[in-house]
Amino acid sequence: MKIVLLEPLAISPQVLMELSGKLVDMGHEFVFYDNVEKDTEALKKRVEDAELLIIANNPLTGEVIRAAKNLKYISVAFTGTDHVDKEACIERGIKVSNAQGYATEAVAELTIGIIVSLLRNVVKCDEVTRKEGTKAGLVGFELNGKTVGIVGTGAIGLRTAEILKAFNCKLLGYNRSNCEAGKALGIEYVSLEELLSRSHVVSLHVPLNEGTKNLINKEKLALMKKDAILINVARGPVVNSEDLRDALNEGLIAGAGIDVFEVEPPVPADHPLFNAKNILVTPHVAFATSESMVKRANIVFDNVYSWLKGEEKNIVF
Repeated sequence: MKIVLLEPLAISPQVLMELSGKLVDMGHEFVFYDNVEKDTEALKKRVEDAELLIIANNPLTGEVIRAAKNLKYISVAFTGTDHVDKEACIERGIKVSNAQGYATEAVAELTIGIIVSLLRNVVKCDEVTRKEGTKAGLVGFELNGKTVGIVGTGAIGLRTAEILKAFNCKLLGYNRSNCEAGKALGIEYVSLEELLSRSHVVSLHVPLNEGTKNLINKEKLALMKKDAILINVARGPVVNSEDLRDALNEGLIAGAGIDVFEVEPPVPADHPLFNAKNILVTPHVAFATSESMVKRANIVFDNVYSWLKGEEKNIVF
């Protein structure tokens, strides 16, 4: 079977060799591309003979999928799979798995880091210090004792809640299904509207689907406290960027920390959020630590080995 790794997985050559070597020993052909290809025609050429694909977060369109005439399975090295054309896969009977759980710790830790950075004006402090300024006007806020609303209490949301407990935070939660694990952590589950109106910090941890697209828009932002901050380490389209920009510039909320956008970085220089006040942006790095990349690769290849043995793991569709 021809197995194609379509883009780098941010692991060392040694780790990749260890993980892929077993496939070669089993008699499979393994092809690895060490760059991210954006050109559709070039991608179609890469996948044309592939029976199994391994990808990260580079978009895989229906056109590219249909060009892979022998394709049977895609192992996605990511939690979200919204960048893979679902209809094209279902149409062809192609199975798709994800790497759920690999970045739980990494995303939760950066979430806390962004919250503290915003509350303590870390970016502004750095800027002022470099210009020989003083601490005047840079008095921040403590996270201790604040009410934090967690939208989406899956693995990442729950781990974030666990860390926040150490800061003596009051935890509110909103989840589409009942979450006993969240209740055991002391999370008070309320409506989204109540969570937004009561929280000093709102942190988003939901997948992207039809129910969460534009979940946070003008109407929802208007419910938040004027001294509240919004964190999005989930998916870019969960938040309406234009509405968030306006809310920040009009002082409807105090700040925002954004790691995800409607497109993968590089983000265009004219993006609405680059013209917003009191915002901290990062280029979709919440998941990216040395430790999480190794975890991810192990999950991805384990999914592949399992599928080859007829034992499906982490199938999304």
